[in-house]
Amino acid sequence: MRYATACHDGRINLEQQRKRAKELLRQLKAADPQAWQAMRTHSLASTPAEVRLADAQCLIARELGFASWPKLKAHLDAVAFAARQPNFRADDEAATLHLRCGNDISHTLRLAGFQGEFHSFIDPLVMGPVPDLPLPEYLAVRSEFVAATFAMNASDVLAGSQREYALLERLHEYSRVVLWCEADAYDQLFLIRVLAGAQQLPERFELIEIDRVPGVERFIGIGQLAPDLLAWLWPQRRVLGTAAISLARQAWSAYSSADPRVWAELAQAETPALPLLGPALRRQLQELPGIHDGLSLTERLSLGLVAEREQPTFGLVFAQLMSRAEPLPYLGDMMFHALLRPLLDSATPLLREEHPELPWPKRPLQLTELGREVLAGRRYWLDCDAPERWVGGVRLRAGEPHWCIDDQMRPMLRG
Repeated sequence: MRYATACHDGRINLEQQRKRAKELLRQLKAADPQAWQAMRTHSLASTPAEVRLADAQCLIARELGFASWPKLKAHLDAVAFAARQPNFRADDEAATLHLRCGNDISHTLRLAGFQGEFHSFIDPLVMGPVPDLPLPEYLAVRSEFVAATFAMNASDVLAGSQREYALLERLHEYSRVVLWCEADAYDQLFLIRVLAGAQQLPERFELIEIDRVPGVERFIGIGQLAPDLLAWLWPQRRVLGTAAISLARQAWSAYSSADPRVWAELAQAETPALPLLGPALRRQLQELPGIHDGLSLTERLSLGLVAEREQPTFGLVFAQLMSRAEPLPYLGDMMFHALLRPLLDSATPLLREEHPELPWPKRPLQLTELGREVLAGRRYWLDCDAPERWVGGVRLRAGEPHWCIDDQMRPMLRG
């Protein structure tokens, strides 16, 4: 049982936490066993006679991710200061370009007082072919995939992609470019794509990236944060130097290669110039077929969630994946739906959906007999009629030799 009140958008109500601490103190004084189990987990006071309000406050703070109650208060003071800092607006010049792998924070940035330009780079590089091709051919391949996958107009998608990549050639026209990223593969691939594609660097090239926010129990993305938390993040940006640019170019070359072995080596290495890149590359490597079942990790986790319940809905499976099963959440709902369609639409499906007349999130799902066999590792998905798919520059086709990963996430050729 948690005694702190967690938040979703990063805003912690100190008065609410004070009330929680006083209630917790009453429970501790009454020798409540659950409260005392939590206290002993954090090595705090040992008996009801000894316990003080400071002990209860310390437990609340630690459950929110802080070492102590004063550290919690200091964080809240820093957030409040950032939100009212009189020099804040002046520091974010109109000539600043804010670049993000989506449009989820542009409105919140404006609410927080940012005044630069806001642009999105939304190519979902975690999905579909990412081949090593000259840019015009690459954009044609990516646009065709995105249009077909999300039922969009191909010419509109291509035009949008051309605008996004043209911006990379103009970054030097801005006095400052700031990239906003989190730790997942969607964001980190966006990061290395931008850094690798930048032709001339701006005068100031900076990065804001986070993998957690104090008080947020399950941090998924910057888009969930309140405006004052974005203001708090602003002073934490850091300069992107030559080491980061060099690493990004190396990582992008590895990810877009048809041979994943260099990618796997980078994924296992330390990446101090871009510290969140290594874990993201490792997670994305797990989208290659597993050696025992031929499934990506997303497919395996999703089939497992369907197996847990009696005909769970598409939407429930997605919610469970994002809230507890996925180790590094990166999918939007439409991306999740697109990734699971091949398991439904194959000539040898692993999943079956009921009531197709309903919106897809409300359709019940169940495993087919083949789905149960594959999930158990008794059949291999790419030995069946699995649809073609790509992970980065790696093409996967049923019945043909292909790359997969073993239990230590080492790439190996199969077939």
